[in-house]
Amino acid sequence: MKRLVRKAIRRVGWELTRFRPESSEWARLKTMLSAHGVDTVLDVGANTGQYAKNLRDAGFKGKIVSFEPTSEAHARLCRAARHDPLWTVAERTAVGDVDGQTQIQVAGNSVSSSLLPMLASHRAADPNSGYLTAEDVPIATLDSIAPRFLKGDELIFVKIDVQGYEKKVLAGAPTLLGRTVGLQLELSFMPLYEGETLFQPVVEYLGARDFELWGLTPGFVNKSNGRLLQADAVFFRRKDRE
Repeated sequence: MKRLVRKAIRRVGWELTRFRPESSEWARLKTMLSAHGVDTVLDVGANTGQYAKNLRDAGFKGKIVSFEPTSEAHARLCRAARHDPLWTVAERTAVGDVDGQTQIQVAGNSVSSSLLPMLASHRAADPNSGYLTAEDVPIATLDSIAPRFLKGDELIFVKIDVQGYEKKVLAGAPTLLGRTVGLQLELSFMPLYEGETLFQPVVEYLGARDFELWGLTPGFVNKSNGRLLQADAVFFRRKDRE
């Protein structure tokens, strides 16, 4: 009977899994956050709040601070967070390795918006991801913007989903990383944006700063051939270095 139900559900494009670490990415993440005592999540590249809402649905009850640069997504993000007293949305800004002004390219699917030029490989994998317009936006480092939302004694987890700009965000946060328990980054296995840093160099960069890889969750997939292009990688600080 269970097999027939699964088969019927898959026929209409859905998959049901139990909410437990071995089968659910959100149950797995919630378990890891709990095991490390995380009480504050910095949500960099929040888009409309999907990540924060999934954290809440998974049972995370700590503080969330979201950062989003594009105007339409930021407005929707603010609406999503308005009834959650522990979810703060920062002013509209990009996050990187400098403080100043920049321009972000806004994608047709919103989630693929980036500070970097998009390559043909990305557009081929998702034709709806092409850039439609550009917006001028402030840019700040995490080291300059995050402290105003922190008290100083939090156990911090930083999620970074900035479409190829992840290494720049890390470069702008040496002080914050020094007091960060864990990280989650969306990383590419092949170039999708001009100038992005791919999966392996980022893993090595974080390894040199005492973070080890704890988990991988498949992300962006080329629907035409099934190739995995991006994955969410979770890192935690090595216990023997704390």
